[in-house]
Amino acid sequence: MIAAPRSGRYSVFALARQALRQHSGWTRAWANPEPRPRYKVVVIGAGGHGLATAYYLGKNFGITDVAVLEKGWLGGGNTGRNTTIIRSNYLQDPSAALYEKARSLYETLSQDLNYNIMFSPRGLIMLAQTEHEVRGYRRTVHANALQGVATEWVTPAQVKDLVPIINLDGPRYPVLGGLYQARGGTARHDAVAWGYARACSDMGMHIIQNCEVTGIRTDAGQVRGVDTTRGLIGCEKLAIVVAGHSSQLAEMAGFRLPIESVALQALVSEPIKPCMDVVVMANTVHGYMSQSDKGEMVIGGGTDGFNNFTQRGSWQHVEETVRALVETFPMISRLKMLRQWGGIVDMTGDRSPILSATPVGGIFVNCGWGTGGFKAIPGSGWAMAELVAKDSPGPLAADFGLNRFREGRFIDESVAAGVAH
Repeated sequence: MIAAPRSGRYSVFALARQALRQHSGWTRAWANPEPRPRYKVVVIGAGGHGLATAYYLGKNFGITDVAVLEKGWLGGGNTGRNTTIIRSNYLQDPSAALYEKARSLYETLSQDLNYNIMFSPRGLIMLAQTEHEVRGYRRTVHANALQGVATEWVTPAQVKDLVPIINLDGPRYPVLGGLYQARGGTARHDAVAWGYARACSDMGMHIIQNCEVTGIRTDAGQVRGVDTTRGLIGCEKLAIVVAGHSSQLAEMAGFRLPIESVALQALVSEPIKPCMDVVVMANTVHGYMSQSDKGEMVIGGGTDGFNNFTQRGSWQHVEETVRALVETFPMISRLKMLRQWGGIVDMTGDRSPILSATPVGGIFVNCGWGTGGFKAIPGSGWAMAELVAKDSPGPLAADFGLNRFREGRFIDESVAAGVAH
């Protein structure tokens, strides 16, 4: 195996050296290799979860004979089509453990990857706008205390202090308090993918873009390789990490997954001066908002009410989401929309992910993250790498196997959170 060229360490000293050279000496952040005939592990999907899986295979288990295949461009799927929210204030113990692992890894990910992912632990508030939500979020605070997740209940006055632009006395949905996680926040979604890709390439892994998988080869119940638009690629183990297209890849391998694919849409406003430095989620009206470093108000809502594979937005959904938020944030009624987009999310019945071996030997799936995939990327990759390396799940992934649907062991976050984000 020929070692990949190293991209070099980023630092203030490297920046100064390159400045003296008119910035002519920078190398590519990651290599663009031709695929080899065979790898020990093939990961399908060069989004955040797939790249994190590859990275922790190398970092934690020394497995670097890895190819990450992407049918389009790196990070062009859901990783680049989300609202960048990071939190771990989940009710169920398995969920809280997995998301808190991810949140804690995000804290030092820029240093670990030597790449600035612009992690911003600015704080996150989930508004309680009904008495039902008040009871539910107070319960979550107690559950989080037992789980070691730092959250707290905040009063309406405290919400107003944290979010001065909020209207507490909406006629339909007044703010009755909130569930606050001070170390929740945001990160730059593209940078997360780029940082992982650069680190994987430096370990000698192959990231192969414009390489669509068209078939999965098996023999005697064991994976043998994948057919792609760039030829047959053999492998000992195969990790399917393709979000909304998971059911299609599973069908190629001869099994079915209990997921459905739907579009999730979002939009950003024109840039304005800083006015909100926390993330706010309003689950009763199903809208959430933060302000980007460029000043745009980043706004998201719920999923479409029907199965589809579109990556476009729709005016109807924009109207529904913005109309819901205008009552709580009156000032946004005066803003113009800058752009909108959609991503294909994969939803399970209990709105919790699947990290599991499959009926085909050597094939593992990482899917079902629904609308909460970005926040889980480091923890997902950590748990998936352990599953692939050891052929059995570690403590983070143990409860998220496919067998839970047959056994009725649901991890029901849809009811617990009131909304699956």
